[in-house]
Amino acid sequence: MEKSYTEIRWHARGGQGAKTAAILVAEMAITEGRYSQGFPEYGPERMGAPIRGYTRIGEQPITVHCSIYHPDVVVVLDESLLETVDVCEGLGDEGTIIINTTRNPDEVREQLSNKNARLYLIDANKIAIEEIGRAIPNAPMMGALSKVSGVVALESILKGIEKKFGKKFNAKIVEGNVRAIKRAYEEVT
Repeated sequence: MEKSYTEIRWHARGGQGAKTAAILVAEMAITEGRYSQGFPEYGPERMGAPIRGYTRIGEQPITVHCSIYHPDVVVVLDESLLETVDVCEGLGDEGTIIINTTRNPDEVREQLSNKNARLYLIDANKIAIEEIGRAIPNAPMMGALSKVSGVVALESILKGIEKKFGKKFNAKIVEGNVRAIKRAYEEVT
């Protein structure tokens, strides 16, 4: 039986915002009238330890409740994970991988176990530093995800950031995140 939803697996280190991104993208899919799940997978790790986040989005109710083993999209917030984690595990040749990196596609592809998946690169750290003031790449990576997968509309992510972050952070930080998302949407290649 073919699955009727899109599965996104997020790879990051604790503190980079993968948990927030996985959940926010799922919440925004719900605001668009779809079904979704967003959740992290981590244990007692500290800041900087490898973590995974998961997002499922579909047009029908999603009845599976487990980690994602065969993602359609993989989002990597920290390129150093390529050295220690098989981020392509379970990703089919028709899959998509988005990586936060400054390296060229040939260099990056060399490190991937799946050489055939569609590869997109973005310097999310640079964007985050320039727009937010800190190298927290989750917001730019959500912009890149929206552009390359179309799984959630850019406008939905922007509204979600404004609503969710507006409750926690000052207007300057919210505006910086909005700019970072828009910029990554335009710059991902």
